[in-house]
Amino acid sequence: MKIGFGAPVAGAWATPEYLTSFAGRAEDVGYASLWGFQRLLVPEGSGMEPVYHSVLDPMVALGYVAARTSRIRLGVAIINLPFVSPAYLAKQATTVDVLSGGRLDLGLGIGWMPEEFAATGASMPRRGARAEEYLAVLRTLWADEVSSHSGDFYTVPAGRQDPRPVQKPGPPVLLGGMSPPAMERAGRIADGWITSSRADLTKISEAVRVIKQAASESGRDPGAVRIICRGVVLAGAEARGPDGSRRLLSGSYAQIREDAEWLAGQGVTELFYDLNWDPQVGNPSVAPRAAAERAGEILTELAPISAPG
Repeated sequence: MKIGFGAPVAGAWATPEYLTSFAGRAEDVGYASLWGFQRLLVPEGSGMEPVYHSVLDPMVALGYVAARTSRIRLGVAIINLPFVSPAYLAKQATTVDVLSGGRLDLGLGIGWMPEEFAATGASMPRRGARAEEYLAVLRTLWADEVSSHSGDFYTVPAGRQDPRPVQKPGPPVLLGGMSPPAMERAGRIADGWITSSRADLTKISEAVRVIKQAASESGRDPGAVRIICRGVVLAGAEARGPDGSRRLLSGSYAQIREDAEWLAGQGVTELFYDLNWDPQVGNPSVAPRAAAERAGEILTELAPISAPG
C-alpha cells in the first residue's frame, strides 16, 4: 500500500510558504502522493467543521507545488463535477499534468451541499448520470485527435484542446461517494475510488467488495481499480466512534501505523494522512507556526519506512 500526505490547503497552515515546504518535505521523506480538496462555500449559520472555513482552491494549489516537487504525485480528493464544465476542468487538469510532468490524479464527486449548487448555478437532479457523461467528455478532450460530444448534459463541438496531458490517455480519474451506486460507478468507469472524510473505515472491506464486483461485471480487471483512503489522522488522542470504540487512525503513532497496515489488508491500495481535519492544524483560528510544528512532527513520525527506489 502506498502512503501519501494531505497538503496544507485548509486553515492556519495553508500559506504559500508552508504549502511549498511541506510538499518538499513529503517528497523528500518518501511519501508517494500529496492531496488537496475542494470547498467553495460555508453557509452562514451551518456549523460546519473548522476545516472547511478557509480552503485553498485545489487545482491552483497543486499547480503551485508542481514547481517545488519532481516525483511525488499530486492528487485532488475531490472536485465536485457539477460546479464546473468538463471542458474547463479538462484544461485545468491538463495544465497541472503538464506543469508537473505527468503527476496528476483527478478525483471527482457529484456534490451534496444545496448552497454550493445554488452558488455555482449547478443542478442537483441526475447527478449520477451526469458523472458518467462528464468522464466521457474529459476523455475525448484529452485523447482524441478531434474531440466532439453530444449528450443529455454536455455538448462539445468538433475541435481540439491542446496541449494534451503528459499522461496517456489522460490523468487517472478517481470517483468519490459512499453510496452503493457511487461505488459501483467507480468500479465500472473510473480508475479508482476515494473515501470521504466521514467514512467508517472499519467497513472499508464492504466498499472494496462492491467496487471490485462492479468492475468485474463490466469486464474490467478488479485489481486495476485503485482504492484510495483519506486518512483523517488525530495523533496523540484517541477519537471515539458512535459505539465508543477508538476511531481508526487516532491515538499513538504506533496505533496509527498498525491501523494503516490493517487497512492495507482490507484491500486499500493507497492511504494518505490528512492533517487538515486535525483541529490543531486545519482550524484557521490557531497560530500558523504552532499548526505547522505539529504537522511537521506528524509528517516525520508517520513517514513511509523506505523511500521509493
